[in-house]
Amino acid sequence: MAINEQNLLAALAAVPDPLTGKDFVSTKAVQNLRIQGAAVAFEVELSYPARSQHEALRARLAAAARTVAGVQEVAVDIRTHITAHAVQRGVQLLPGVKNIVAVASGKGGVGKSTTAANLALALAAEGASVGLLDADIYGPSQPMMMGIDRKPDSLDGKTMEPLVNHGVQVMSIGFLVTPDQAMIWRGPMATQALEQLLRQTNWKDLDYLIVDMPPGTGDIQLTLSQRVPLTGAVIVTTPQDIALLDAKKGITMFEKVGVPILGIVENMAVHVCSQCGHAEHIFGEGGARRLAQERGMHYLGALPLDLNIRLQADSGRPTVVAQPASEVAQIYLQVARDVAARIALQSKDYSAKIPSITISRST
Repeated sequence: MAINEQNLLAALAAVPDPLTGKDFVSTKAVQNLRIQGAAVAFEVELSYPARSQHEALRARLAAAARTVAGVQEVAVDIRTHITAHAVQRGVQLLPGVKNIVAVASGKGGVGKSTTAANLALALAAEGASVGLLDADIYGPSQPMMMGIDRKPDSLDGKTMEPLVNHGVQVMSIGFLVTPDQAMIWRGPMATQALEQLLRQTNWKDLDYLIVDMPPGTGDIQLTLSQRVPLTGAVIVTTPQDIALLDAKKGITMFEKVGVPILGIVENMAVHVCSQCGHAEHIFGEGGARRLAQERGMHYLGALPLDLNIRLQADSGRPTVVAQPASEVAQIYLQVARDVAARIALQSKDYSAKIPSITISRST
């Protein structure tokens, strides 16, 4: 019995993408469909990194294909193609970087830097090329969290090579000063230093650059939000009312400069006693979820108040690399996949395809 191609495509279209909710046929993710006798083969091109999910997705698509009459053998090849997406109007993309994601909080002490580090590591673990920029000039923490204690090289005396650990390219002012040196700079100086770190680093073909933003919504943060080509922002908060109040200010800042909010992460959501297993919501319960609902934003998930998260970050091996199979690491990986999928749903950047116009004087 000959296999009907339209029936096959209809069966595959019934399998939704668990992260985007869209089917793989109408989005043209299913490619190079081949039918030879009772054997079917096709490729699926994902627009976000999700290496850990490939096997399960392959099994679901193969099972759907086998529901079609005549299909006995199915070969599914899954690959990833990440593209650049649109940023604020009038801001040019950064060479060597497809997408830049700001991780912000509106206030300090909510675990923003730990979340940024683990988000970068999770995206890398899922198969993306990732960079991490420590944008906190006054209190850089990524050198310690990423386990890097050396100065960057400069091959031309003008630009710097990013330092690499755990498969992530990293740049921070902390690499250029001694750990106990205080950066007693006014806003314009700090902003200029940060722009140099961003633009004078030779980022190597990044799919995503995660920017660990400084806390607050002052001049530095506003300037960065206007000048850095941001694909989107992730807001980190705790359930505590005072943290949520400041998170709202951060959301408002990004909205005013046209940066999409990719979602909200609730940090320190619950503490589970390591001795008796009692769960207690020390900072309140469900605050970030309610905030997301109120503002019509995506809720990315909740992370516990866990001693190991702090210990692993302090040791230079954040949770995603220290305990990749742990429940907490799996939450970070889910957040990373969710963030990347939401980026994939946004408008793409076509500036590279627009031809440049040059006017020359005829002789």
